[in-house]
Amino acid sequence: MNESTNTKPVSDEELIGVLTAISVVSKRLAKKLIQLNQASQSEEGGKHDEQNERNGSDHPRVTGYCIFY
Repeated sequence: MNESTNTKPVSDEELIGVLTAISVVSKRLAKKLIQLNQASQSEEGGKHDEQNERNGSDHPRVTGYCIFY
């Protein structure tokens, strides 16, 4: 392999700038993927993988009742 003779070390500021730009782009892509996923779910009629999603409101506790003595 031929190495370039004019390679210079990358400064910390340049590295921070590149990593920050990557993070910004990644965040935008993640938001777009979430929006696309939500749009496709609404077109298909809702979620299909609700097995582990519970919010607790559909199983209210009865207050003042204990089955263990």
